[in-house]
Amino acid sequence: MAQESLKEKTIKGTGWSAVDNIANQGITFLTGLVLARLLTPEEYGLIAIISIFINVFNSFVDSGLSNALIRKNNANDTDYNTVFWSNLSISVLLSIVLFFGAIPIAKFFSRPQLEPLTQVMSVILIINAFAIIQRTILIKKIDFKTQTKVSLIASISSGVVGIAMAFIGLGVWALVLQQITRQFLNSLFLWIFSKWRPMWEFSKSSFNDFFGFGWKLLVSSIIGTIWNELYQVVIGRFYTPATLGQYTRASQFGSIFSSNITGVVMRVSYPVLSGIKEDKERLREAYRRIIKVTMLVTMCCMIGLAGCAGSFVYVLVGRQWMDCVPMLQILCFNLMLYPLHSINLNMLQVQGRSDIFLKLEIIKRIIGIGPLLLGVFVGIYWMLISSVFVGFFSFYLNARFSGPYLNYDVLNQVKDIMPSFFVALLMGLIVYFIGLIKLNPFILLPVQVLVGVVCVILICKLMRLNEYNEIKVICVNTLIKLKSLI
Repeated sequence: MAQESLKEKTIKGTGWSAVDNIANQGITFLTGLVLARLLTPEEYGLIAIISIFINVFNSFVDSGLSNALIRKNNANDTDYNTVFWSNLSISVLLSIVLFFGAIPIAKFFSRPQLEPLTQVMSVILIINAFAIIQRTILIKKIDFKTQTKVSLIASISSGVVGIAMAFIGLGVWALVLQQITRQFLNSLFLWIFSKWRPMWEFSKSSFNDFFGFGWKLLVSSIIGTIWNELYQVVIGRFYTPATLGQYTRASQFGSIFSSNITGVVMRVSYPVLSGIKEDKERLREAYRRIIKVTMLVTMCCMIGLAGCAGSFVYVLVGRQWMDCVPMLQILCFNLMLYPLHSINLNMLQVQGRSDIFLKLEIIKRIIGIGPLLLGVFVGIYWMLISSVFVGFFSFYLNARFSGPYLNYDVLNQVKDIMPSFFVALLMGLIVYFIGLIKLNPFILLPVQVLVGVVCVILICKLMRLNEYNEIKVICVNTLIKLKSLI
């Protein structure tokens, strides 16, 4: 009965989390397609530079305390208030630092227009901090239905604002206003839908307790975020804003599946696995099931996207973005492992081993210096290709240290995901070779997608993959949730 309850809870959470990502990212994606035809790669490149600092500073704002709150089963109002005021104080300080740091940022990248853009966007740090606790409480409850409503409101409204501003000729400022509007509405409606309100309360012992666990996750998050943004720093500093814009577009397209799947898995698996962390057998089976299901979806989506990248980019954003196609194809093979990285790192957090989490992040970043050096001294494509190999080695490290606790080591994980890789690779090759046929891209892309989907279904049925059946259950549940929203 307990196992069934856990399964139902996971499927329900996954369903609503998937709805959230599909609806929210779908709207954001469609808005981006319109804006990509109204704005230039250079303008996107400028926002990408500012996003480097926004993302890094956001890592500081959370301070790893939210994960500590999620992990604590009996968190009280004192705990929530302590974390809220800690996060808000840090966000105000960092917003001030970013505001006054706008001048050196503009000088470093030799782009004077970055100064006012950065100063205005610094307010996003404070806006985000106001809703961290509301979001954390919803995650602990595995309540993604409320988060879905909030995301829809924020995404649709900010999308309208961004497109309207672009139409009247505001250029890059349309992207700035879109992002600020989205974060503001997201925080505002989380407050409206949440019953929790902060009180003037702060507990030093509570802070020390959470920070004792969370500081390692904080450092890990900062290292990981800085490292991810370093690719954009290298491209923004040593190449043109147009090249950075093309890379950003390729990364955004690659993240359509990878980041969204990772987001769903991270949000659902962490609270669910944390709830059964004392039962190793159940924990292992849940851990294994999540990996198998997640990687079948991820590998098929990413390798399929690599196969139809040319027609995909041409149809969605036009000829001016075609330079991002080879970047996108390379990134697909790197990004397809991201959910697997996250699942293994989630398991370390569930086990309370934030110390190993931190050590792994440091080791992986030292190894990853190689691709960055290639980007500076050789070329952008060498940097991207070498990052794929670093990604595979990172998976080995993550699985090597997270698996033994449950007797689910690297070899067993590889055995479990190899059927998914075989399905995805066979489908991807078929889709790629179809792309060599001289057809209008607007006809070619639907053909490639349809053939790819049919191939995956047929191969999975022939191989009788259990994870395919579980995915069908999740998809049915997701469709029911979507129907209830219409």
